[in-house]
Amino acid sequence: MRTFKFERESDGRWYVVLPEWQGDKEELEMVAGADMFLEIMAQGENEVVIDVDIEPFDGFKYKLTFQDHEAGGGTYYLRGELFEFPVWLCHVTEFVYGYLPENIFVR
Repeated sequence: MRTFKFERESDGRWYVVLPEWQGDKEELEMVAGADMFLEIMAQGENEVVIDVDIEPFDGFKYKLTFQDHEAGGGTYYLRGELFEFPVWLCHVTEFVYGYLPENIFVR
C-alpha cells in the first residue's frame, strides 16, 4: 500500500505529489474524472491524502475498462457507495506500478 498526497493549486487544478517523478509537472495533473473524485474527497480542503493499493481493501475500487497504449494510460471505472463514474489515469500510473493494474483500490 502507498499513500499519496494530492494538492489543489490556486487555479483549481489538482496534482499528485510524487517526488520521484522526473517528468513535467503537468503530467501529474489529475484530469478527466480524477479531479472530480478529489473534489469529492477534499470536502472543501486543498489537500487530500489517499491510501492506494492493487490488493483489495475497504474503500473505492477502480476497474480498468479501456487501455490506450498510444496515449499511455487508461480509463478506470470508479464505483463507490454514493457515486459511479469513469476516470482517466495517465502513464504516471504505469510509472508507479510498472503497468496499468486491472484494479486499483483507494481510501
